[in-house]
Amino acid sequence: MNKPFHGKKSSVTKLALTSLLLPLIGLTACQQEGGPAPAPAQPPPEVKVMTIVAKTIPDEVEFIGQTASFRPVEIRSQVTGIIKKVFFAEGRDVRKGDKLYLIDPVPFKASAASAKGRVGQALARLARARAELARVTPLLAEQAVSQKDVDDAIAEKLAAEAALVTAKGDWEKAKFDLRNTLIVAPVAGRPERSQLYEGRLVSAQTDLLTSIHQMDPIYVNVNVPESYILRRQRELAARRVERPDLFQLRGMMIMADGTTYPHEGTLDFAGIRFRSETGSLSARFKFPNTRQHMFPGDRDNRPLYSLFPGQFVKIRVRGYMRRDAILVPQRAVQQGPKGLFVYVVNGEDKVELRPVTASSWHGQEWLIEDGVHAGNRVVVEGVQRIRPGSHVTSVPYQPPLPSADLPGSEAAPQEKA
Repeated sequence: MNKPFHGKKSSVTKLALTSLLLPLIGLTACQQEGGPAPAPAQPPPEVKVMTIVAKTIPDEVEFIGQTASFRPVEIRSQVTGIIKKVFFAEGRDVRKGDKLYLIDPVPFKASAASAKGRVGQALARLARARAELARVTPLLAEQAVSQKDVDDAIAEKLAAEAALVTAKGDWEKAKFDLRNTLIVAPVAGRPERSQLYEGRLVSAQTDLLTSIHQMDPIYVNVNVPESYILRRQRELAARRVERPDLFQLRGMMIMADGTTYPHEGTLDFAGIRFRSETGSLSARFKFPNTRQHMFPGDRDNRPLYSLFPGQFVKIRVRGYMRRDAILVPQRAVQQGPKGLFVYVVNGEDKVELRPVTASSWHGQEWLIEDGVHAGNRVVVEGVQRIRPGSHVTSVPYQPPLPSADLPGSEAAPQEKA
């Protein structure tokens, strides 16, 4: 009796489920036939751009230099003898004319005295010869003497005059040697250590006793690469760069610890021959060598120079001005497989890739030689969100204020290798 009832109940349940599923299946089929719903359109990426403006800027470049004393003077003896005394203190400043060494003068005094005596003998001989000639000359007219006697008197007078000249020369040489037994400083400066001391034999004009360095002013020697000189010549000829007279160029010195020397130097010498081993031309700047005062109470009263010979420094050359320079922030310049490039936004707000040639740094900017020009809008920020041909929304780029704490904010342009 119960079986028909259960079968009827099952049929009713199946019918109800079918009526519920049919609308859902129809809705799914309609969605599959129509496809997925479209996603909302993305706005163009926003980038910060800088409009290039041509400028006239200082075109400065740095070179490695080495300091050298203004007058390095070697001290050698003019006479051969024994050093009797050393007067100066090694490493202490001396004035021009200060005593340095004394060569034992005793043998030179004796030589000078002998030479002086020979001069007296020569004067006496000459007086006798002149008197003899004056005596025999009138006797020849009276035929009281022969012609030979007169000729002999003339020859004796000439020989006496020659002997006097020789004696005077020997005396001058002896006085010169005697004077040079005392060796004095020919210039003011600071001497090095003495190479020889008391009791040592010195050979004339051979043995080096010491050297004196005149240190104020001081020189800085630099080597200028040939490639830089050739490029400068082309730029000057094309009037892209201007400069004053060559020897009005100035130099700023940067010390090994990065500090800047407080005084500017001037170009003092420019070489005329390239060095074959380095392919460079030598140049020289002259700087005042300021001296610091010692603190009160210090027994050592010698001046302290700011610079010493042999120091390695950097010289930043000043005086060149570049016209119509194109400067682009360093972050805008990208490195690609084919070299440097920048992104430029054109008039249709589309991105273009421009290969560029960058020559040197100016603070936080590249100096661009080729690839972009004044009026171009260069992408500075947002380059990671764009590609060539894409549309962008550009906003002006605001450069940060220069700060002394930023690395390179004070740096001069560096020559590219």
